[in-house]
Amino acid sequence: MAQENYYRMLQLIDTVFSTSKDLNQIKVNQKVMKKLELISPATLSELADENGPTIWILIIPTTKKVMDDFLNKTISEKEILSKTKPGQKYECIYLCSATTLPEYRGKGETKKLCIKGIKTISKDYPIQTLYVWPFTKAGEKLAENIANECNLKLLKLKRVT
Repeated sequence: MAQENYYRMLQLIDTVFSTSKDLNQIKVNQKVMKKLELISPATLSELADENGPTIWILIIPTTKKVMDDFLNKTISEKEILSKTKPGQKYECIYLCSATTLPEYRGKGETKKLCIKGIKTISKDYPIQTLYVWPFTKAGEKLAENIANECNLKLLKLKRVT
């Protein structure tokens, strides 16, 4: 069944990020996907096998002001997307999510997919900073490794638990 992984990915996203309970998080739907595509085709990436997606990546290039407002908690994650307009001069990338099915973790594929997207965006924009709102220690470590490999400054929003 080619949709098996799709439903597992949706469940994993809700378990880790609690997206169904947090109205301030970005929820990817067709409208959001169209806007992301206009910002940059490299915002959404997927790795899949015969059973469907195994890794989903969402990165958003933004301005420094949007990043600063988010890290200073004056805007929500959802507002990152509403305040980011196609065609702006982006200096930062928000690593919004990197979701990987458990049996595909630890192989370096998630990191490779993130780096590929960042390098694609960096061809058109002077990206200097990666920022993240880590929900797991593994996610935080992934962001550190990506920032290091891409030679980007890393800034983190502390998770409120």
